[in-house]
Amino acid sequence: MFEPTTKTALKDFLEKKVKQYNRPSFIPADPISVPHRFSKKQDIEIAGLFAAVFAWGNRTTIIRKSNELMDALDAAPHDFIMNHRPGDLKRLVQFRHRTFNSTDLLYFIRYLQSHYQENESLETAFISSETLRRPALSGKDNMKEGLSSFYTRFFSLEDAPRRTQKHIATPQKNAACKRLNMYLRWMVRQDKNGVDFGLWKKISPAALICPVDLHVARVAKRFGLINRNQTDWTTAMELTEALREMDKKDPVKFDFALFGLGVFEKY
Repeated sequence: MFEPTTKTALKDFLEKKVKQYNRPSFIPADPISVPHRFSKKQDIEIAGLFAAVFAWGNRTTIIRKSNELMDALDAAPHDFIMNHRPGDLKRLVQFRHRTFNSTDLLYFIRYLQSHYQENESLETAFISSETLRRPALSGKDNMKEGLSSFYTRFFSLEDAPRRTQKHIATPQKNAACKRLNMYLRWMVRQDKNGVDFGLWKKISPAALICPVDLHVARVAKRFGLINRNQTDWTTAMELTEALREMDKKDPVKFDFALFGLGVFEKY
């Protein structure tokens, strides 16, 4: 296995791995394949959110259950959420994915309907009222504000189920927010490679936080990008700061390299 001896060598190695994995062939076996079923902006946002929230455990199962849900939503999630009748929800009562059940699903649908009744995009849910007035979220603390705002907004509806809180992480609890940071990468990063969507323009790629799971953390620690053993918000920030030293405008592109090395190459 390659062992970089300098920061320059490490950057060159990771850049090479980004090019290896950030290409259309990455899509079919990854949960990002679920939103790639769609072309309508809101459908991509909704499918992406569910695929990201479901993204723990076996990737084949994650993709299968996400697609099962999209089919239950008539393969038109935005239209279903905005225009369904009460009886249409009966088909969702039996849906399960690990600890995510129909109580959680019905609340997600209720929140998304509420949000889209007043907003064209889900992007605004991730931007705090204060930072929404700025041209773009680019500061290193702004994503913490954005994720915290999303958590607050998401559970602001009356009778929000307490059990559903475990499915939406927040940095206020020092959670790594891996799945939401992955979702934000999908929606915000824009390049010509066709994997990430680049739909959202109010959040800068420079502000994104690298998704951290056990695979990414293992590789990052091996390369000296992090020192901590925990996979929490502090670690996610530590890793992202190290990646910003290699590319301050698009640090989270290195997620492709770290994930690929950890999952496919078993670094």
